[in-house]
Amino acid sequence: MKILSVLGTRPEAVKMAPIIRLLRETAGIESRVCNTAQHRQMIDQVLDLFEIQPEYDLDLMREGQTMAQVSAGVFTHLDPILGEFNPDWVLAVGDTTTVVTTSLLAFYRKIKFGHIEAGLRTHNKWHPFPEEINRRLATVTADLHFAPTAWSQGNLLREGIEPEKIFVTGNPVIDALNYVAHQEEPKEITGLLNTLGITDHAAKRLILVTAHRRENFGQGMENICHALRQLAQREDVEIVYPVHLNPNVQEPVNRILSDVKHVTLLPPLDYLPLVHLMKRASLILTDSGGIQEEAPTFGIPVLVMRETTERPEGIEAGILKLVGTEPSRIIREAKRLLDDPAEYTKMAKTANPYGDGHAAERIINALLSTSRG
Repeated sequence: MKILSVLGTRPEAVKMAPIIRLLRETAGIESRVCNTAQHRQMIDQVLDLFEIQPEYDLDLMREGQTMAQVSAGVFTHLDPILGEFNPDWVLAVGDTTTVVTTSLLAFYRKIKFGHIEAGLRTHNKWHPFPEEINRRLATVTADLHFAPTAWSQGNLLREGIEPEKIFVTGNPVIDALNYVAHQEEPKEITGLLNTLGITDHAAKRLILVTAHRRENFGQGMENICHALRQLAQREDVEIVYPVHLNPNVQEPVNRILSDVKHVTLLPPLDYLPLVHLMKRASLILTDSGGIQEEAPTFGIPVLVMRETTERPEGIEAGILKLVGTEPSRIIREAKRLLDDPAEYTKMAKTANPYGDGHAAERIINALLSTSRG
């Protein structure tokens, strides 16, 4: 069986890595990898971490590129690869421009497409933008749907997807997280936390922040930054914020937070140090999808700075809470967790609803059993 795995951003690389590594070890499979490099700066370090060398690199990233330009690049450069390799299956994960364009190309070539992390929905086409529409389109073209949870499976069933084409696998991001979390803490993180006074026996607590969603550009980012500025007035916290490279994030963050005591702004972190920083956090404020899935493994409460989430399982489990981007609400909910041990304990759970670390095995077994059948 010939399988082509396509990825282009760091989250895709993280989630595909356990699958690609296991495909390499599975008898009867010829596995190749295509990196569109939609996000060049942030994807290579993940591929290095997991020792993955793509057979194809489209090198598409250009400064200031639009979604249309990325789509055009994938269409133009991936299509001849599909023609040359002629895989039995194309695999992609999630809801990026790379994923939706890959799914259409596979359809045009009449190649079977397996969609990993299928069935996530907010049912609002603008939140998140453009991901909600990307994943719906990928569903329409997919031949197999690897749903991370029963909730995402239910979304697919309600949309008319045949039950036998859906496999509930867990999210492979947990497979990747377990692999990285057991590696030694990088010296850069140990040194940073010692400098900030974050130690096992210190009274200070670490708040980790990630915020970069497109729908929060503008007033949303401004609000988030003003909330962080006020939270930083506390003497018992240190806020660490690895800042995304997008100018729509860089400009307000640096303007509002660059000179604030108890706020440390970092360049984007590689995946290994980010995971270990997450492990040491007391509280996470994020608009990221991946961190909503990862943090429950460490039992860390997460305040989600969005109006909607396609990952409601964490909300239902009580470890995530939607707080939007209104400064007063972000501050109120953060203070509640920092000041009330009972409230903190209620959210600090360790059962992760998004997976058990064996998603890659289930995905590959499903591919093998479907092909044999």
